Amino acid sequence: MNMKKWLLTGSCIAVLGAFSACSDDPTAPQPESSAAEPTSTENPTSSGDVGANSSSAATVKSSSSVASGAKVQMACSEIMYNAPDTSPLEWVEIYIASGMDMDNMQNFLLHLSGAVDYTFPGEPLKKGEYVVVANDTAEFRKMYPTFAGRLFGPWVGGTSAKLVNEGDVVNVKVDGEGDVSCAFSNEPPWPSLADGKGRSLVYVGGNAAQPNSWAASKVDKGTPGVGNDEWVVPTKVRINEIKPFKIGEDSWVEIYNAGDEPVDITGWRLDVKRRGDKLTIKEGTVPAKGYLVLDANTAFDAELIVAPDGGEFYLRGPQEGDESSIWVPATNSTSGIVDLSDGSTAQGPLAAATPGEKNSALQVGSLYINEIHYHPATVKTKVPFEFMEIVNASDAAVSLYSSSVKKGWKVEGINLEFASNATIPAKGLMLLIPEVLEDVDLESFGISAWNADVVRSIYKIPEEVQIVTYSGKLSNRGETIAVKEPYSKETDALDPSIVKYFYTWHDATLYSDGWDGLAEADGLGYSLQRVDVTTMGYEAKAWKAAEPTPGVK
Repeated sequence: MNMKKWLLTGSCIAVLGAFSACSDDPTAPQPESSAAEPTSTENPTSSGDVGANSSSAATVKSSSSVASGAKVQMACSEIMYNAPDTSPLEWVEIYIASGMDMDNMQNFLLHLSGAVDYTFPGEPLKKGEYVVVANDTAEFRKMYPTFAGRLFGPWVGGTSAKLVNEGDVVNVKVDGEGDVSCAFSNEPPWPSLADGKGRSLVYVGGNAAQPNSWAASKVDKGTPGVGNDEWVVPTKVRINEIKPFKIGEDSWVEIYNAGDEPVDITGWRLDVKRRGDKLTIKEGTVPAKGYLVLDANTAFDAELIVAPDGGEFYLRGPQEGDESSIWVPATNSTSGIVDLSDGSTAQGPLAAATPGEKNSALQVGSLYINEIHYHPATVKTKVPFEFMEIVNASDAAVSLYSSSVKKGWKVEGINLEFASNATIPAKGLMLLIPEVLEDVDLESFGISAWNADVVRSIYKIPEEVQIVTYSGKLSNRGETIAVKEPYSKETDALDPSIVKYFYTWHDATLYSDGWDGLAEADGLGYSLQRVDVTTMGYEAKAWKAAEPTPGVK
């Protein structure tokens, strides 16, 4: 899975829990019941797929407190990453969330990057107008024959440049800067209705790189070019904790109800995707703001088997939207959801099992993330390139390659998988830098280009500190970064060339440019530096903003 990228932050949005919308977010579309009156806009002739006489039934998303002359803030509002009926069609809908109108999109360097590569033509774009970029404009018009908006495309690569269903991010950029990162995925907790089952992903509010900022469209095939789409409202009942099988110990699943009323889940189904099991809950009611523990042997119409490899679990009720899902990492410990201080949530292996009670903290493994320099300053600065560090907290060297699984450890979010000879010494630190460092202010450093050797020399990095390069890029807005160890693998019975790997999570963070008190790490020359490693680094209080120190603990 290429999850660069999952997720920014937002104080009211869950990382891996029930969906929720931020009512005070000026960029968020409002529910249909509170939508503003639609307004029409004239559309000029487009060098994309728009005809000279086409017009857009645009809808104003919400009133904005931002002045009309303020800097443009873009947003995604709808994504079709896996069209129904095996259609190759994919598309992304964007709009101006706040700020001024664009007299010419090329003057603003408006473009998409990441999962999609597209540069918009020299045409105007007004607030309140929703435009669509598709990989196949002809196929788009077949699927949406009454579409009256502005359509652009195909994006670079056309139908061969597919949005990876397992997950990726579309970056909408203005003036070369990361404006917004819009994530999508078919893995928990993303809604399965958008995974080839006829629905699009609709932005419901908050940070657009979080799964909980999105929901499945209520309308089949979505409503591109319109905005203020209705979505399937998810249940307030969630899978909260899962205990895998151990010899002498039984598995169980804990359900949590975040609502104010008890919920009868008798007859609801628990799907174990890896095994293909579909188990029916015999009986049970989850109290309001309370828990219900389902025993693996007695609570279902068949035995529940939770393998230590982890995998995807879905809880489904009788109504559309009665779905909760969780991705369980490979572990012999329990895994679950934890509530963070900002109102969001995170998931992973837990430090202790807590059936029927509030979950314990997320457990950190042998390696942890020590420093993240995600948005270097654009003016003269001591460290003009992005980087991150990982530290081995254990008293023994750790091989970053699994000889049993034949797979290297990986750092998800920067597209890094370690080579077979990679090892990090006991209490050691490893510096990770991009393969291609941006050539920023080379003269002031007296160099012609950046590379690992130059970095070591300029910053006097000790020889024992390894420098490893990665092919990805840290988002300037924020994303999930996770250190994962291969645990096991599974070969497809019908196609031996397809191998699925299962990973143990050692550490993860969902850093954000919106973290309170850490704004200096967002393009102002500072980096995020770890100050608390007692649990995974999802909390803002686990970090401080300080001058970057590449290669130094």
